Amino acid sequence: MKILGSLVIAFSMYSRIPMPRMEWTRERMEYALCFFPLVGLVMGVLLCLVFPAVEWLSGGAPLPRGVCGTALPLLLTGGIHMDGFLDVSDARSSFGDARKKLEILKDPHIGAFAVIRCGMYLLLYLGIFSMIDRSMLPAVGAVYVSERALSGWSVVSFPKAKKEGLAASFADGAKKRAVELCTAVYLLWSLCVFWRTMGLLAACAGAAAAAALFVWYKRMAVREFGGVTGDLAGYFLQTAELALVAVVAVCGRLAA
Repeated sequence: MKILGSLVIAFSMYSRIPMPRMEWTRERMEYALCFFPLVGLVMGVLLCLVFPAVEWLSGGAPLPRGVCGTALPLLLTGGIHMDGFLDVSDARSSFGDARKKLEILKDPHIGAFAVIRCGMYLLLYLGIFSMIDRSMLPAVGAVYVSERALSGWSVVSFPKAKKEGLAASFADGAKKRAVELCTAVYLLWSLCVFWRTMGLLAACAGAAAAAALFVWYKRMAVREFGGVTGDLAGYFLQTAELALVAVVAVCGRLAA
């Protein structure tokens, strides 16, 4: 029952997929981050189902495919990670110290820089996903899984900027070793899917890009904020998704 509770909490928190009501006890939160990447797996499966239908209806036009790939993650997550991306964009654009940036993260209002970054992000994502074809969809699904595995790993392993908040709550209640082990399994599975779908060189490029982004994320979070928060975990996830889907698109076109 505890494991099932962790699964329900993960999907309730990080997706808009209907889940049964359940009390968020400490015991049920222990393995929630172990199931976080499964949200990405469900997204990948749904993308593989919806994308061909959109492609058929549009006669293969790239723009509707791009809209499908851009909108689907936001619809299924409710924009929870994009919210973090926008908050961190505002905070980083302030060029203040860590205390000032953390205050901005708590501010419920949206700033001009967040609006600008949102527009830029969606335009870039739309353009990149317009290059994706049906053969690349399993690799995109692997991106959805791996980015969530790394984001969850950072929540339990990186220094925390605050003693309270979403990241601290999940980290305090999590079984760290279990989350790290699950993360390694998810990453290995994602790499295998990437390899089988895109080839060895593309898999190496994707792994190198993910590793570089993860190292950059830790250094940036500690240097600018004093550690990670839930918003920063979302910021990393969105940044990694854009970059890794770009790797899929470019490698796919080069191999064509």
